[in-house]
Amino acid sequence: MSLDPYKLRLDFPILSQTLPNGKPLVYLDNGATSQKPLSVIHATNDYYTKENANIHRGVYYLSQHATELFERTRIKTSHFFQAQCAKAIIFTRGTTDAINLVAQTYGRVNVSEGDEIVLSVQEHHSNLVPWQMLAREKKAFLKFIPIQEDTTYNLSKLNEIITKRTKIIAISQMSNVTGTVHDLTKIIDRARQVGAKVLVDGAQAACHMPIHLVDLDVDFYAFSAHKMLGPTGVGVLFGKEEILEQMPPWLGGGDMIESVELESSTYAALPAKLEAGTPNIAGVIGFSHALDYLQKVGMKNIKDHERMLTEYALEGFRKIGGLNLYGTDDLDKRGGVISFTMDGIHPHDVGSILDEEGVAIRVGHHCCQPLMKQFQIPGTCRASFYFYNTKEDIDLLFQSIEKVKSIFGRVVRK
Repeated sequence: MSLDPYKLRLDFPILSQTLPNGKPLVYLDNGATSQKPLSVIHATNDYYTKENANIHRGVYYLSQHATELFERTRIKTSHFFQAQCAKAIIFTRGTTDAINLVAQTYGRVNVSEGDEIVLSVQEHHSNLVPWQMLAREKKAFLKFIPIQEDTTYNLSKLNEIITKRTKIIAISQMSNVTGTVHDLTKIIDRARQVGAKVLVDGAQAACHMPIHLVDLDVDFYAFSAHKMLGPTGVGVLFGKEEILEQMPPWLGGGDMIESVELESSTYAALPAKLEAGTPNIAGVIGFSHALDYLQKVGMKNIKDHERMLTEYALEGFRKIGGLNLYGTDDLDKRGGVISFTMDGIHPHDVGSILDEEGVAIRVGHHCCQPLMKQFQIPGTCRASFYFYNTKEDIDLLFQSIEKVKSIFGRVVRK
């Protein structure tokens, strides 16, 4: 079944608004965060107005009910992503928090002086800086998988990059800059050959396509709720249960303990061991409703709709003179993210003029400064789509780009 974006847009009140400048909102910054449907908004509001209580600790009705809703989300998340089990789902503050958790627990225990951590040159800072910090602390080495001209991973020297000294491989499944979707099979297979663990940054991929964690066979998978209709401040770390069991806690405090003495403590079982303190309860409950919404729409339908939008946008972009596109031309290897630059025009100027037309895109280095240096540019303009976007949104983007070029005195079309 295909989806109807015009009907679905009615569930997102923000998309029907007129901005203060009188322009209708054209939201094309879904790579940064998605908009929220009414069901998620109502769920978080209902928690605070009808169900507000702390979880896991109270014997009274409100606490027990909030706990049930919270833990039900964990089970639902496990089923949605076909994870190993519910205990393998750890709630965090976001993808960044999840990656740091792995670096500071599994990484600190298992990475030693002279060991290797393998990343790629296109990683988001959230999947780069934590490993830089760990490598500096442990006197380990960072190694990088390069990219080819079409921005897919260059795996020609994979056996030289991933060696018996490699302990962790941390890579993104989909680039937040180019939209390139990577086939991770060869990387995972090589990791198994040398005994390395694989962490996948799924922040961009998890919201746009079906993800089956058991089939993917990675050791860790991290993503954020806010990019897939959920509230901000909620992330998920999936880890294989046997690995999570061996990891020490990262943060100490309430809810992650079994018993506490003055000079020592014992820790709770999974998943509590890795979830210290009061979590974002309302956010997690809201995420449950986001998953329900996505399940109803269908991740395969979302992927197909975004492919259609991406193809339509790329065809239009290629007709514009003085414009440079980044990413592969193979639609089977990219998601709904398109980065571009305009000759002689700074991305920030492009973004400002588009904003005057009500078109919201992201401009800058997108937390991928090393990739920008490889491209030899200060940044890009990025349009990122979701299932509620339409061809009309993209047409308005094109019209706004024409205004940019007219302001800068350039020819709009070839």
